[in-house]
Amino acid sequence: MFEMISRKDIVSINLQFDKGTIINEGSLDYALAQANQTKSWIKACALLVRAVLIDHIFEEGNKRTAAAITAGYFEDKQLSYEPEKVAKAIVTILTKNITSIQKIEQVILDAVIR
Repeated sequence: MFEMISRKDIVSINLQFDKGTIINEGSLDYALAQANQTKSWIKACALLVRAVLIDHIFEEGNKRTAAAITAGYFEDKQLSYEPEKVAKAIVTILTKNITSIQKIEQVILDAVIR
C-alpha cells in the first residue's frame, strides 16, 4: 500500500474523517518527498505523522489521519498492533510536541505487539 505514497493517498485518508482540506501544502509536499525517498518504513511513517500532527496539514481530522497512517503502515508490514496504543502514541506526540523523527519513530513503535 505505501511503497510510494501520494498526496491523493493522504487526502483520501483524511476524507474518511473530514473534508480533505489541506491548509499546509508545503509541509505535506516536503514530508511526502522525504517519505518516498527513505528506505525505512518507520521513518516514512514518522515523517508523515509529524507533518500531519505537528504542522497541522489539514483543516480538521489531523489526529485521526495520523492514526490511520500509522495503522496503515503497520498493516502493510503485517505487524500486530494495539489500536489504543496507536491513539495514545498520537496524543503523546501531539501533547509533548515531539518534533524529532527518531523520537516519533520510537513512540510509534511502542504500539506494536511484540
